[in-house]
Amino acid sequence: MAVTEDVQALGTELERSYPVYVRGRLKFRVGQIVYVAFSLDETVMGFAFPKEERADLVAGAPHKFQLPSASDMRFNWVHAVLAALEPTEARELVVEAWRMVVPAKLSRAYDLAHPDGPG
Repeated sequence: MAVTEDVQALGTELERSYPVYVRGRLKFRVGQIVYVAFSLDETVMGFAFPKEERADLVAGAPHKFQLPSASDMRFNWVHAVLAALEPTEARELVVEAWRMVVPAKLSRAYDLAHPDGPG
């Protein structure tokens, strides 16, 4: 079972990433782009995810993943129930979301520095 603390350090260590609190909710940004956000009670993690792949992700594991609200469907975004994720899986989702908002050279540099992934 993953909890916010499983990804909090990672979100601050990724290059150009920084935490912010908006209305009491922890979010991670690169510049002004939010790529991960937690619900107020920290039971749900929203994260950047390709629009064209999210229906398959949700259909494949509906106990873990949910589509965003109707008003947020225009964004590259998916929600995950933290309790349904393993800590390693949650960290992988954060890194993949981060990759969507940084230049490819930063993503490649991360891969070179972490050949076994975010573990």
